[in-house]
Amino acid sequence: MPRRPDPLPAKATRRDMLRLGAAGSAFLFAPALARGPGGGPWAQAEKIAARVQAPTFPDRTVSVLASGAAADGETADTVAFARAIEQCAEDGGGRVLVPPGRYRTGAIHLRSNVELHLERGAHILFSTDPADYPLVLTRYEGVELYNYSPLIYARDAENVAVTGQGILHGGADTEHWWPWCGAERFGWREGEPSQTADRDTLFEMAERGVPVEERVFGTDHFLRPSFIEFYRCANVAVRGVRLEAAPFWNLHPVLCRNVLVEDVTVAGHGPNNDGCNPESVDGMVIQRCHFDTGDDCIAIKSGRNADGRRLSVPARNILVRRCEMKAGHGGVVIGSEISGGAHSVFVEDCRMDSPDLWYALRFKNNAMRGGVIEDVFVRNVDVGRVGRAAITCDFNYEEGADGPFTPVLRRLVVDGLRVEHAIRVLDLQGLPGAPVRDIVLRDCAFGGVIEPSIIAHTEGLRLEDVRVNGRPVRRL
Repeated sequence: MPRRPDPLPAKATRRDMLRLGAAGSAFLFAPALARGPGGGPWAQAEKIAARVQAPTFPDRTVSVLASGAAADGETADTVAFARAIEQCAEDGGGRVLVPPGRYRTGAIHLRSNVELHLERGAHILFSTDPADYPLVLTRYEGVELYNYSPLIYARDAENVAVTGQGILHGGADTEHWWPWCGAERFGWREGEPSQTADRDTLFEMAERGVPVEERVFGTDHFLRPSFIEFYRCANVAVRGVRLEAAPFWNLHPVLCRNVLVEDVTVAGHGPNNDGCNPESVDGMVIQRCHFDTGDDCIAIKSGRNADGRRLSVPARNILVRRCEMKAGHGGVVIGSEISGGAHSVFVEDCRMDSPDLWYALRFKNNAMRGGVIEDVFVRNVDVGRVGRAAITCDFNYEEGADGPFTPVLRRLVVDGLRVEHAIRVLDLQGLPGAPVRDIVLRDCAFGGVIEPSIIAHTEGLRLEDVRVNGRPVRRL
């Protein structure tokens, strides 16, 4: 039988999320900066790994072929996928099987206790027609609205998964979806529509407190959908599949509890093709994944500005391990939509390497977000090359100091970071009255450094056994 947690209510409040996450929140560590392979904060990481397990499903299989899928790459199989998922769910759950073949489909909406499983050789090719993606509740850059459905979507579900060895192709390119970003290098041309006006309108609505039900976009609007999104779900897994050519963000769990992403490959250098964006998630493990995205590989978020504060649900208890990051703006990133805060994030045993990877670790915030980022622990990360700094914290991102909310980054411990080539070691830029605090670098080595670190409005920076270009340093 599937594992059944306390169900998420149709509209999860901050109190609901705190109640549901109580077990994870009990992993408080003291002292916060303790070291040691098995104790201190890293004991909490092991508890996260033990808590976040893949959901199990009834021994029942429904093939999309039996539900009428043509699997010829031309015929629309949207109805066949919906029929198979409906039958599986109504029978009590199980596996919806996608055998080898090429399946063209619009949005796929999953239900509780259903696993969508792609066998090796299965290719799901998503439609490029916006009409195939009906309106759903979603988040766009940290703001709730009704917009085009993500390509694969579930809402208020429990025990739900996408697994297998197949390929999911989002269909985005310089003729479909990507031009909406408004950049010529992604296919946009002068006089064509873009997301700019819609994005500005959405953000303005959120700042004015317009009810979410009235923030309706979709048809005749140009805000691109995410690839795979789970909204207010519990016990979620994405395992083994390959994602290509996403319209927007690739993996986007929102307000979810217990999420496992493992052995997944994300490839695609389109605009905003972030690899994995856990947003206001409590309890998540991302392991043995490969990201080559052209944007942030992993970016942890918790809502933007007034809308993030309205929900006020942090991202917390997140473990990233044994992943590989290639091209992107950052390897592991927190922000910038971080108004709900981020706490207890762990990164270990990862490999990053690309001249097109800007930073290994990146923190983005400003005085309009105002979120608290705290208790972030990193160990045993190898970096070949980054194009800019090894570690950056930028409180001047976008609105910068123009806002009344205090951004916070405190208690970051980096242990065993080895970088072969970085232009500079650190780029830490807090704000007057909002310094970056309590950063510890321990047993770290940085090579190929040709520029001095930028350190502004930073307090409590501590170096222990740090080497730059082969030489021990006590300050940067």
